[in-house]
Amino acid sequence: MEIVLWIFLAIMFLFVLPTLVIAYVIYSVLLVRTDTEKWGRNPSMPDDEEYVRLYAQADEWGAAYAGYKKDVEVKSDGLRLVGEYFDFGGENAVIILPGRMESCTYSYHYAEPYRRAGWNVLTIDARAHGRSEGKINSLGYKEYRDVIAWSKLLHDEFGIKRIVLHGVCIGSSTALFTATAKECPDYVAGVIADGMYQCFYDSCRNHMLYDRRPIFPFLYEVMLHIRVFSGANVVTDGPKKRIVNMCRPIRFLHSREDFFSTPDKAQELYERCPSENKSICWFDHGWHSRLRITDPDKYDGAVTDFLASL
Repeated sequence: MEIVLWIFLAIMFLFVLPTLVIAYVIYSVLLVRTDTEKWGRNPSMPDDEEYVRLYAQADEWGAAYAGYKKDVEVKSDGLRLVGEYFDFGGENAVIILPGRMESCTYSYHYAEPYRRAGWNVLTIDARAHGRSEGKINSLGYKEYRDVIAWSKLLHDEFGIKRIVLHGVCIGSSTALFTATAKECPDYVAGVIADGMYQCFYDSCRNHMLYDRRPIFPFLYEVMLHIRVFSGANVVTDGPKKRIVNMCRPIRFLHSREDFFSTPDKAQELYERCPSENKSICWFDHGWHSRLRITDPDKYDGAVTDFLASL
């Protein structure tokens, strides 16, 4: 028995604990804001030419309509969260929910079809992003409460009658979590889901495969750290579980070239969704979270058509 114990301890100290430490470092890089510069309002991928071009277009939009902008904030879970509200004189508004690492200025890129349709626009710094407080990204499992707080601000203080949630990647998951929550207000009228995954486990695994990083044991240990420190069960919970409760209107926007949120998984989500007003718009080309920069006319048309269906 003593030999067995020593073997067990040796395995723990030589193999298990080191990989757990490495996995925590990976988790921290992915989901923990370690300083105020991390996940700020600058491009998260400054060496990516297409991404820089996306941000440049977003900056142009923000500058063009700066006169309509008002800084706003809410409190949620004890955190001060900030955003920018563009009031174009409408009675409806969109809340744009960007993906991990992105802020409210990134969301300008998606705002134009709403402005043209006469909708006001709210772009936000999610918790632990931009100028909002917080350190942990919970992948929508806690952030959905923030979106409800933003929705109440629009309705109660600005007189907005209907709100659409426009999410990108993790933002689309957060939008779904919000729309299927029991406490979600009725005036949240629908969701546009750009690049929604079934669960973060799938997305993270696909990223590791794309980057040619070892899956075992790090992927599973990172999932464990997410469960413990972010409070999110990203293996068995997520859009694939919540979508069966989605009865509000929803439009999926998805690329057939999406390697991270694969088309087959998106189709399964669509088929599982019970909403009577649901549709999926496929793009033949475009990388994950790059649909509008690839085909802006089709993208904006899909948004406009959805708004007209509400």
